[in-house]
Amino acid sequence: MHFSVWPDPGRPVDEVLDLARFADDLGWFGFWFADHYMPNTGDTSLKAGDVHEVWGVLPAVAAVTKNIRIGPLVSPTSVHHPAVLANRAATIDHVSNGRFVLGLGAGWQVNEHAAYGIELESPGDRVSRFDEAIQITRSLLDTDRTTFDGRFYTLNDAPSDPSPVQNKLPITVGTGGPRMLRITARHAQEWNTWGGPEMAGDRRHAYEMACDDVGVDPASLHTSVQALVVMTDDAESLASIRSGDMGGRSIAGSNTEIVEQLGQLRDLGFDELIVPDFTLGATAEQRREAYENFAANIAPQLA
Repeated sequence: MHFSVWPDPGRPVDEVLDLARFADDLGWFGFWFADHYMPNTGDTSLKAGDVHEVWGVLPAVAAVTKNIRIGPLVSPTSVHHPAVLANRAATIDHVSNGRFVLGLGAGWQVNEHAAYGIELESPGDRVSRFDEAIQITRSLLDTDRTTFDGRFYTLNDAPSDPSPVQNKLPITVGTGGPRMLRITARHAQEWNTWGGPEMAGDRRHAYEMACDDVGVDPASLHTSVQALVVMTDDAESLASIRSGDMGGRSIAGSNTEIVEQLGQLRDLGFDELIVPDFTLGATAEQRREAYENFAANIAPQLA
């Protein structure tokens, strides 16, 4: 099982780049960064808080690392035109010498769409737009010219130069819905979801059903899962986490208990665990210590 880091996009840039160097030096698999413009509130309301822009951060991460994969988790096609996504991806693939992964999703965060006047279409239209966008993006990355005549996008003999360094720059899709999963199986190289063993297991089953529907081997895609990791032996804290709103998205307990839960995810068929820093501590020092503990005492037991 591979392991990747995911810093909160509000962290100071110096901390983000230090984490990237740390993860690269220790042989972590990936570095992911969210594509949002403001803290999520669940509705159209706003709250203060720094959120660094992913397409500004990732080139810097590419420049200070040598081996780790990097990518957005994930870029919404409700916001970004596929031609822009393809050109950004190809360029950062050159900056990173072939280490870029393009994470895509249909879009969901209400307040950033409302604040910037970007239409957040109905779920069905969002998925339809995504279906066109991923096909266009894939074509722009893979071919010299792209022509496409769809409901949402029209491209006429459109170039996308330079081509990526990678022969097949991977696209990963973050999703759990049945229709989106079928689109992922048809057009993506990787699939991403949230959850501890129970939630991720349910989503894995839906993913495998979608692959069967379109005649794709589920094992042919690289699959990743992220979960809130809480390393603690405190019984009261563990009970609160497991019974709370984020319990299904969490992996919590002692190092031994976390290894057991990660083993369940591995046995479900997941290739990569993405570890957000959101629950790893209130300070940069605490977060670094947590990542160091994970790298030294947990990850080696899942190799």
